[in-house]
Amino acid sequence: MTDESIAHSGRAHLWKVDAVLGVSAALMAFTVAQASLPEPLVPTRPIAYTITPPQAAPAAAPEPAVLIAFAEPLPGQTIVSPFGRRQLPWEEQGRLHAGVDIAAAAGRPILASADGVVVRVAQDGGYGRFVEIKHAEGLTTLYAHMGKVLPNIVSGVAVKAGTPIGLVGSTGSSTGAHLHFEIRDRQDRPMNPALFLDRKFARSDELPLQAGLRMPRGVRVAYVSRIPTSKRELMQAKTDSKVVAKLDAKLAPKVLPPSAVAAIEASLNASTVAVDVQSGRPHARIAPVFSPKEAEPPRIDPPA
Repeated sequence: MTDESIAHSGRAHLWKVDAVLGVSAALMAFTVAQASLPEPLVPTRPIAYTITPPQAAPAAAPEPAVLIAFAEPLPGQTIVSPFGRRQLPWEEQGRLHAGVDIAAAAGRPILASADGVVVRVAQDGGYGRFVEIKHAEGLTTLYAHMGKVLPNIVSGVAVKAGTPIGLVGSTGSSTGAHLHFEIRDRQDRPMNPALFLDRKFARSDELPLQAGLRMPRGVRVAYVSRIPTSKRELMQAKTDSKVVAKLDAKLAPKVLPPSAVAAIEASLNASTVAVDVQSGRPHARIAPVFSPKEAEPPRIDPPA
């Protein structure tokens, strides 16, 4: 074997060794890489999800249609004089009180009781300053004895329920700060406001029109804290006439009936008693004269 053959043989041997070593190294590197890899993901059956859309809030029930609703013109205040027959101290007999009186401090705002249109703003000796508002079905409300009407409240102006229209006062024939409030039908007949206030009416047949016209029984005697100047003379005259009538009744002579006069004459000695036969009233009584054996006649004293 020549030197060149030996050299080729040695190089071939070294190449085989390098190849074996390279393959081994590659296998080892692949094994290490495989060992460091995570566990393979096993495909699973996809999970079905149900997506529920967000629930919309339930719609509020629509408000029922309202033909007319009456609110209190002075919320929270007390009715001190109701609808019906009423007698004031200076009156000889009862008469219709066509609305209700609501007590309140002077200057408190008066509110429109229902939606409507102002038809009158005026002043007179009875109602004082007042506002009249027309509503559905020809109904009207009236607000009287007002201390002031607000500047924007004029005839023809539309107002909503709860709109301030004026201030409480004591104008006209009034006995103190209060509101006189009326409700009238389309024929201008007064109705009992107590049947309408704080109520809503969807239809015209729900309105208590006939019941509102009914007059409560009896006459209510009103007691007032202040007598209007215009009524003081009437009060004085009425008081004087009552006093005179009571004195006349107390001082009027008691006229005895004829039977009583006859009994007096029969039981008493005519010479000892003076009797006014015309009036049947004995003027004096003197002890009767009778025999001790006789029974004492019945005692009849003259009236005081």
